[in-house]
Amino acid sequence: MNKKQKKVLVRIIVSAALILILSLLPIKEVWGGWLRFGLFMIPYLIIGYDILRKAFKSVLNRQPFDECFLMAIATVGAICLGEYVEGVAVMLFYQIGELFQSVAVGKSRKNISDLMDIRPDSANIEVDGVLTEVDPDEVEVGSTIVVRPGEKVPIDGVVLDGTSTLNTAALTGESLPREVAPGDEVFSGTVNTTGLLHIRTTKEFGESTASKILELVENSGMHKSKPENFITKFARYYTPAVVYSALALALLPPIVRMLLGMPPEWSDWIHRALTFLVISCPCALVISIPLSFFGGIGGASREGILVKGSNYLDILSQTKTVVFDKTGTLTKGAFEVTDLKPAAGVSADALVSMAALAEVRSTHPISKSLQKAAALRGLTISEADLVNAEELSGRGVEARFRDGRTVCCGNEKLMNSLSLTVPAVTDYGTVVYVAYASAVQAAKATAAGAQAADVEAASDAETASYAYAGYLLIADTPKETSKEAITALHEAGVNRTIMLTGDNEVSAAEVARQLGLSEYHANLLPQDKVAKVEELLQEKKDSDKLVFVGDGINDAPVLARADIGIAMGAMGSDAAIEAADVVLMDDNPLKIAKAIRISRKCLRIVYENIYFAIGVKLICLVLGALGLANMWLAIFADVGVMVLAVLNAIRALNTKNV
Repeated sequence: MNKKQKKVLVRIIVSAALILILSLLPIKEVWGGWLRFGLFMIPYLIIGYDILRKAFKSVLNRQPFDECFLMAIATVGAICLGEYVEGVAVMLFYQIGELFQSVAVGKSRKNISDLMDIRPDSANIEVDGVLTEVDPDEVEVGSTIVVRPGEKVPIDGVVLDGTSTLNTAALTGESLPREVAPGDEVFSGTVNTTGLLHIRTTKEFGESTASKILELVENSGMHKSKPENFITKFARYYTPAVVYSALALALLPPIVRMLLGMPPEWSDWIHRALTFLVISCPCALVISIPLSFFGGIGGASREGILVKGSNYLDILSQTKTVVFDKTGTLTKGAFEVTDLKPAAGVSADALVSMAALAEVRSTHPISKSLQKAAALRGLTISEADLVNAEELSGRGVEARFRDGRTVCCGNEKLMNSLSLTVPAVTDYGTVVYVAYASAVQAAKATAAGAQAADVEAASDAETASYAYAGYLLIADTPKETSKEAITALHEAGVNRTIMLTGDNEVSAAEVARQLGLSEYHANLLPQDKVAKVEELLQEKKDSDKLVFVGDGINDAPVLARADIGIAMGAMGSDAAIEAADVVLMDDNPLKIAKAIRISRKCLRIVYENIYFAIGVKLICLVLGALGLANMWLAIFADVGVMVLAVLNAIRALNTKNV
């Protein structure tokens, strides 16, 4: 509890004790009614002075129809009728309900405040060997910052020096630490737990990951769901309606009775009207519905799922079609050597070594995958062993080594130009064929007068006799959780899982087969993806919603067009994250089904509270109007229903086992 909540709790305890004492003393018989009134006003003002003040201010502001106004009228009216215990009790239990609601909201806000803790207060810049603490806003792109063990990374960047373990739980919801070394990208909001890191910043503070996350969460309340909008409109018309109904209940029946020559029974009908007012207070709905969505958003953020507004939770619960981009979404977005077949007389290490050395100067993703494969085998690849490498447009690369060999790496067209017949490969991935001309053949050119260091000038691919060395298969492999994610979506009631990709038909078909997707569409340009999503939106029912999941800048138009756009937040582009309605901070597609389940649980709780609160209130309102409900039943219909609804609402926070 915070300081304010503790003060309210003290007021509740003091008022409850005074009510109990005053109820047990025979004040009415001994000291008379005025003394009894004066004594009961003490606990009444202790527990209700703030409610009376708010009601008075709302009247002055010409906006009187709120729950404070209802409580003030009902309790003052009950006291005027001599129902002191009931009047003070209504205010007491109302404050108990408000305290309970405040604590529940505080618990929900804790998830958001924990997330807010990722915002770093300062950054360390090294000047002449001395660390200087500065405001993160003052750090320019390209600056070098120092992050010591135990400190938060203040700005996105790349590690220049040092190795460490980062705690990424605040961003991704995952407790598994991440090892970083020079060259690795790091994100603001993560915590450096072990070593000292020197980081070159790649973004301004306002554009860093932590700032983006906080902006998304802070603005989430701007986007209200249909149930929230319904409750807002409902309360706007409902509260004045019940006030006028209560006034009519207090005046019309006595007047009619007087006209009919019957006793008016003013006290009885005014008491019914006051009971009617207490019952009608819309606190349960006004408080519990937003709290349910707030809890759902807070619980999702704890799982590394950022939802930009409760309206997106509402729409997400109706998902029936999920459309995926391929690269970086369902696949890792990083090429790997998945298979290799050396020719007879060539070892696997020799094949990998030749290919990696031939491609050592290239920055192409395929070239990087060859370097990685060589490193995994413990092979040393030195650029010093390479004399020259020439890109052969549309075919591959030709490289000449200092030991006299010439190596060609590339596609089947390159092999055919060398008069080599190579095996056809139908497996998923990109095939890199390798051929070489031996040092003996290259030496012929040397004997003709060329220097050994200038073999490349005399040796020619067309005159040398090449031998086939084998091939390597390189593919962008699916993420470990992608297949499980598709299965989880189907189990969650998603009817169609569709992949849209610019990749070729063979690659797309293989990924779709491996993951169990409903369908796929290949060879698509960015505008083709938008057109396809438009087509899918036309095919589905109005009540069913379509989700698109992507990570690249080319996915931004599709993310914006879909009913719900989900972006990969860790490696996704800024444009994709801005266009999306939901962001997955750890790029794990398995979280999509989790987000859908969280949204459905949240909406289920919301509608439970709506039906329960309105149902109980309607029954009690009828009973109150007929004189069959006393003030104690009114207290239950107001405070009791609110407490039960709030208790139900805070279940939305529990997303661990959803």
